[in-house]
Amino acid sequence: MSRLGLLSRKAWASLRSQLLQPSLASCNRAVGCHSQVAETVLTSQQKPHQEKPNFIIKIPKGTRDLGPQQMVVREKILDMVVSCFKRHGAKGLDTPAFELKEMLTEKYEENSGLIYDLKDQGGELLSLRYDLTVPFARYLAMNKLKKMKRYQVGKVWRRESPTIAQGRYREFCQCDFDIAGQFDPMIPDAECLKIICEILSGLQLGDFLIKVNDRRIVDGMFAVCGVPESKFRTICSSMDKLDKMSWKDVRHEMVAKKGLAPEVADRIGSYVQCHGGISLIEQMFQDPRLSQSKQALMGLADLKLLFEYLTLFGIAEKISFDLSLARGLDYYTGVIYEAVLLQTPAQVGEQPLNVGSVAAGGRYDELVATFDPKGHKVPCVGLSIGVERIFYIVEQRLKTSAEKVRTTETQVFVATPQKNFLRERLKLIAELWDAGIKAEMLYKNNPKLLTQLHYCENTGIPLVVIIGEQEQKEGVIKLRSVASREEVAIKRENLVAEIQKRLSGS
Repeated sequence: MSRLGLLSRKAWASLRSQLLQPSLASCNRAVGCHSQVAETVLTSQQKPHQEKPNFIIKIPKGTRDLGPQQMVVREKILDMVVSCFKRHGAKGLDTPAFELKEMLTEKYEENSGLIYDLKDQGGELLSLRYDLTVPFARYLAMNKLKKMKRYQVGKVWRRESPTIAQGRYREFCQCDFDIAGQFDPMIPDAECLKIICEILSGLQLGDFLIKVNDRRIVDGMFAVCGVPESKFRTICSSMDKLDKMSWKDVRHEMVAKKGLAPEVADRIGSYVQCHGGISLIEQMFQDPRLSQSKQALMGLADLKLLFEYLTLFGIAEKISFDLSLARGLDYYTGVIYEAVLLQTPAQVGEQPLNVGSVAAGGRYDELVATFDPKGHKVPCVGLSIGVERIFYIVEQRLKTSAEKVRTTETQVFVATPQKNFLRERLKLIAELWDAGIKAEMLYKNNPKLLTQLHYCENTGIPLVVIIGEQEQKEGVIKLRSVASREEVAIKRENLVAEIQKRLSGS
């Protein structure tokens, strides 16, 4: 017999009530929790309705939405840029929007503070990419590639003060073209400058100039002017602001904020005023101070060769040797360049647009080695097209001209003048889609013919096919030109061929 069997009924009942009491209390607590949760849910469901008047829907600072019309313009610009890259033999590449934080932070020196770090979720420390160049160098090293000509289009992020009025954002699109590999001097560099000229000429943005310099000339100039080597990069970063600030303000930053001796800054000032062509390069070879730097002489020799190739390409008149050009990014090692618009195509009453550089790039021969465990070098040179700034200029021009932009590519609209023709329209539009024709119809059983025709006029659809009782009896379809409003009857079996003929313009 079990021990429980020895207990009296009274004792067993007492023991049972004691055992069940905590469980009942737990249940009561659980019920209380559930009612509290239900109350919280109801409150949270009601809260947004109470707070709605104070709720502001907006996008983050330094970003933008692009509407359908803007997307049409952007896609045209990108198509022109990418087709140029492909014309020069580039392959496409894509890399992640974020990289390991350690891959990025040491590559940008003073600009590292502009990198967006992602919140640590208990895994890898990550940052949003700052440009497309460093990820490309990482890709080359990771895949042990010694040669590659690639293009990439993608968004990058920089935590700087946006200037929306000048086409500057915190999130923006970059279009890059790069040539990686060991080649004879200045041949790839000259091609990069040719590509910039082709793109800017093709986009018809107005007259432009490409400023060219060499980081070895910049460093050589700093050395002979008396800049301590430890300050090269920080002084270079100040010099890079000369396109936005006057020499007086840049000099003040060098002296007051970065501790450079005033006389050293003045020596730099005597060089940064210089710009010209091949004659200035020859002049700098003879400069008593600059000619003392072997580094600078190597840079000048390469620029002289570069100008020979640019003359053969027929673009030398678009290039200016400019000693004020520095390019603030630390990874540049040789030729550097930056394209600026001399004037934008301003219309009557339009203010001139000051958007800064619209393309830039240079040579970075040591960046890939920083990712390679054995430090193997892969020399690289490349360029980046400033799509956002170009887009801003084109957008302003369209606003001034009030030019209408089609937001769809629909070629044919399927319409009917009568009721109960939905099935016939569906069969007809499927036939057009299957033939590769871009077609639309209204999502209504019985739309009015006038509504359908107005839709075509408003959206710029060039052709309408009309099917009704009469057409069905005769085995034809009416084909209408929206612009001229002329209609012709086409045999049903010949409709696709006739539409394709009209669309091809033959």
